[in-house]
Amino acid sequence: MTNTLFDALTSTAAGEPDRRFALLPDGRHYTYGDVDKVSARFANVLTWLGLQPGDRVAVQVEKSIEALMLYLGTVRAGGVFLPLNTAYTPAEIAYFLGDAKPRVFVCDPKKRDQLAPVAREAGAAIETLGVWQSPETSAGSLSDKALAAKEQFETVARGPDDLAAILYTSGTTGRSKGAMLTHENLLSNAEVLKDSWRFTESDTLLHTLPIFHTHGLFVACNTVMISGSGMIFLPKFDVEEVFKYLPQATSMMGVPTFYTRLLADDRLSRETAGHMRLFTSGSAPLLAETHRAFEAKTGQRILERYGMTETNMNTSNPYEGERRAGTVGFPLPGVSLRIADPETGETLPDGEIGVIEVKGPNVFAGYWQMPEKTASEFRPDGFFITGDLGLVDADGYVSIVGRGKDLVITGGFNVYPKEVELAIDELDGVVESAVIGVPHPDFGEGVVGVVVANRPLEEAALTAALKDRLARFKQPKRIVFVDELPRNTMGKVQKNVLRERFASLLAEG
Repeated sequence: MTNTLFDALTSTAAGEPDRRFALLPDGRHYTYGDVDKVSARFANVLTWLGLQPGDRVAVQVEKSIEALMLYLGTVRAGGVFLPLNTAYTPAEIAYFLGDAKPRVFVCDPKKRDQLAPVAREAGAAIETLGVWQSPETSAGSLSDKALAAKEQFETVARGPDDLAAILYTSGTTGRSKGAMLTHENLLSNAEVLKDSWRFTESDTLLHTLPIFHTHGLFVACNTVMISGSGMIFLPKFDVEEVFKYLPQATSMMGVPTFYTRLLADDRLSRETAGHMRLFTSGSAPLLAETHRAFEAKTGQRILERYGMTETNMNTSNPYEGERRAGTVGFPLPGVSLRIADPETGETLPDGEIGVIEVKGPNVFAGYWQMPEKTASEFRPDGFFITGDLGLVDADGYVSIVGRGKDLVITGGFNVYPKEVELAIDELDGVVESAVIGVPHPDFGEGVVGVVVANRPLEEAALTAALKDRLARFKQPKRIVFVDELPRNTMGKVQKNVLRERFASLLAEG
């Protein structure tokens, strides 16, 4: 038997251990041979820590090549990788560990003392993994163990339907849901993206995304590996670093914020970007004006696509053909997409707005330990109800026109208002709150809290009180006070009224 995902990801470069895999800003060069050896070291350590096939490995660490090898080592050992946003607070981590019950929890060395009680309460062994500094400096307990482990490992057999990862996505009721992704889910999408975006062993991806969510970890890294290409693996998006390494790259994946920041720099031109084969954008809507401005300045048309945690990538503008601004292109090969009436589920004709529903090998296996929620999100014929509102035009291009459930996407990260509202409502003096997303020039949308209070309150005081309760990207950029929240005849808060009222609140960033 084989390990469906790991074997496929490493098959293209098999037999070529010296083939380049990653250039790191600290000067190190990783080969595909290094990938095999270091992932084996991590797999050996995880097994020694008691990992059994199907056990979860929860990880909240800074981006590093070692963190990527930990992902591969987990899959190779038959485990289920559970990456967590580095911005999550201990209170949030406690929920994830309590829900997922991982065998091992890996955190930043600087956070060990703070998170050890959380891991202990969840019954998880705690290890640390930091960013490599030098051969003489420890990068954490897991790194030290890996350096002492063997470079050979007999990869554990796992089939297409076995879980490879769980990614938590915020819930509208305040409870996050763990999206279960199988080996087949991740592999099928990597294969499709490799072909659709024409990735080959000649490519070098400029990787500036975080690796705790679908975009940076699966879309980027899995596509690179299955095509046998290489990447420049940077810790984060930094304009100076991007222009430093851009001449060595052929492709870049980003979120809209990356492109607005590049557009603001005079160095972006046809000369600096002309050699690039492909720029892609996702995780948040790309404004049509950004698309057009980027083309005018570089001659390059950004390829926008659409995906989500539960489904990986669903659609993409074409590699060859018109990349239409304001759309997310066509369904990817193997993906069926339809627009349905949100209430009845009836399929709507082209041009009409409804909820987007998808079906295919990319669609997740369901929500972790939530069978009723899983069942409610699928139609009887197997289509997944995304909750995103869209339409298909006469030419077959899919457009996202809104989002159900009031989701806010800020800087590429999902924020569900209910979770933020629950945190605000707990604060002394707050009667009730409504959280909305309004236009933000840099992040696409910014979180705004609208509060009804029973006594005079200061915005700064409420903002400060939320710092330890919510990840930074979830924290309101502004909190405003109103006498009462607008409601319809059924008593539901009219957030559309609030969005209109405060639409220009963050216009200056």
